[in-house]
Amino acid sequence: MKIQNIHAHFDDFEFTAGGLFTIARERLGASFTGQVVVCTDGRAGHQFCTREETGRVRLAEQQESARIGRYDFRQLRLPDGSLPREACLQVTVPLCAAIWKAVRDFQPDYVICPPVVSDPLSGIHVDHVAVADAVRRIAYMINVPHAFTPEYPADETVAIQTRTPVVLNAFDEYNKRTNTFDLAIDCEDAFDEVCEMSWAHRSQITEWLPWVASPVPWPVPTGIADWKRLRRAAYAERNAALGIDSDRLYEYFSITCWGAEPDVDDILRDLPGVNLRHSRLDALRRRLDRAMKV
Repeated sequence: MKIQNIHAHFDDFEFTAGGLFTIARERLGASFTGQVVVCTDGRAGHQFCTREETGRVRLAEQQESARIGRYDFRQLRLPDGSLPREACLQVTVPLCAAIWKAVRDFQPDYVICPPVVSDPLSGIHVDHVAVADAVRRIAYMINVPHAFTPEYPADETVAIQTRTPVVLNAFDEYNKRTNTFDLAIDCEDAFDEVCEMSWAHRSQITEWLPWVASPVPWPVPTGIADWKRLRRAAYAERNAALGIDSDRLYEYFSITCWGAEPDVDDILRDLPGVNLRHSRLDALRRRLDRAMKV
């Protein structure tokens, strides 16, 4: 079982899919491999550090999170070797090519990425939207070996068969008004480790987020114990907003038809922790059934 998380920023993974990766590793053991791909250089997210220093610090924080979570971390590079610039990510041929290559190289069973936002009244983050749109655009091309050979030259007389993954959308805090989900995954057993992974991003938690959240108060945690207390409250608030009365750590995912045709029973067998009571499986089955008949 291979799951690849493709997201925009350092620290996005920990707040959206860190629990799933943790319980998958614990329950599936050596048969599970998780990879996190970050698609920006991380240089814009600080108020007083230089861009170069910010990128260096945030990269080190993500590497520390990967050490704690025991997942493979990759920083996306464009075909020319450069890092995509944070805060102004756009869907370009080089970005699509780089994500296409990252997926083909890893060959995951599942890809997790942000959702595409269609409601013009919804809040967004430009980097999240660009990653979502790019993944959607290249999903069909994953098993098209010559789609980006101008960017990544290869012997065009040789074709390598590449599995097309099922693509899941993660919950996106930026999408005010439009968040929805199909699967509610109970990750409570991973709570402590998820908090430790996210706590690795202290430049964000204790410095940047309090700044950028203003005038909405962002409490600065005094240590890991205080951070766990704050996260517990945040998970309860998110659950309530989605109609789930619980303070347990749930992570939420929507099933797309961007890549491989998803089968609900396969998903339930593959992904640990799916809560049958809180997941919206009947509606999901109806939606996928309609999609496959079109």
